Amino acid sequence: MSITRSSILDHVKTFAQEAVTAKPFVPGGSYIPVSGKVLDGDDYALMVDACLDGWLTSGRFTDGFEKALSEVTGTRFACLVNSGSSANLLAVSALTSGLLGERALKPGDEVITLAAGFPTTVNPIIQNNLVPVFVDIDLATMNVDVQCLEAAIGPRTKAIILAHTLGNPFNLNAVKAIAAKHHLWLIEDCCDALGAVYAGSSVGGFGDIATLSFYPAHHITTGEGGAVLTNNAQLNKVILSFRDWGRDCWCQTGKDNTCGKRFDWQLGQLPMGYDHKYIYSHIGYNLKATDMQAALGVSQIKKLPAFIKARRANWDALRQGLAPLEGRVSFVSPTAESVPSWFGFVMMVNDKKAGRDRLVQYLESRKIGTRMLFGGNLLSHPAYQGIICRKADDLSASQRVTDDVIWIGVYPGITTAMLEYMISSIKTFFKENA
Repeated sequence: MSITRSSILDHVKTFAQEAVTAKPFVPGGSYIPVSGKVLDGDDYALMVDACLDGWLTSGRFTDGFEKALSEVTGTRFACLVNSGSSANLLAVSALTSGLLGERALKPGDEVITLAAGFPTTVNPIIQNNLVPVFVDIDLATMNVDVQCLEAAIGPRTKAIILAHTLGNPFNLNAVKAIAAKHHLWLIEDCCDALGAVYAGSSVGGFGDIATLSFYPAHHITTGEGGAVLTNNAQLNKVILSFRDWGRDCWCQTGKDNTCGKRFDWQLGQLPMGYDHKYIYSHIGYNLKATDMQAALGVSQIKKLPAFIKARRANWDALRQGLAPLEGRVSFVSPTAESVPSWFGFVMMVNDKKAGRDRLVQYLESRKIGTRMLFGGNLLSHPAYQGIICRKADDLSASQRVTDDVIWIGVYPGITTAMLEYMISSIKTFFKENA
């Protein structure tokens, strides 16, 4: 019997549909994670399709996924990488390129960022021998306090990198105006915010560079994976160079002589005619993703509108259901002019008798997953003791995040029954701790 690719993929879809069938939810017996992948037969089939190509690095699916990302985000260029953290590393590293002339970041230059966030938004600043300048957040949105932002700018400040916290866009009008006024680069960390909208446009196209993550917790997944977005052709060239070992050549993987003069270059102190594929213009990395990852992305991005709709509906259900607790608990508000693409549902516990830590223990005991707001105040962590940095203010709001904030899930795998159980459990906790 002849085995064809299509027959293999049909069997994969059949197998996957059975394998991914959700088990019935049992309140108190089934764990409700804060996040997770949502896969179907099409996802599995495209991953296997890519495997059957036998092409183990970036290829045809990468091209398709990058094109789809550009269309969804409204950006000219999308560069697929192996993680969101790598995307942030590339975004900051790209701004150190000598090709940028006087605007290139140099060791000792400052980059403004949040103290309350995820480590790999901050780490690339340190890894590139730059100085992070930490500013505080606005507790109403969990995003940058724009009043603190401009006050933090010093003579060596050259860039800003900020995340759209848990899918809620930061005040892009204000931040962009400040960046333009002081000639600062702006990097949007959109790793938790794919599909969020500000002033009618998708986040990711407002800054000079933006980043995405496709870890299984995020809006769509490629397993591990991320992307760097830009509308600037020169920056895109630099990003690709840093991603691909630092090479000067811009040929796609498996392609040769795109420029038509592969052996007609003379760069640096190399002899004339040295193979352009092996000329290096940056101290780069190899951060490419595989085509199997990209294939999953091609399938997942088709489901993005439905995933975002589910996230918003779940967030709304939690917000409405927990409204009677307002005061004892503070909830995040969408930033003005924005339509968030929620990554999680934040609660800041104001009731000291109840306490954030007791709430966490209670929910986890009832199999409801919880998370802190990532690192809270990162300067409290062992890794950041003794780093060269500047604190622009007292970071009191960031400390509140460390002490009193948690979030719970809204990802598309959460059902109505799970939401009702979550709401009931949280209300019961506060009733018992009145």
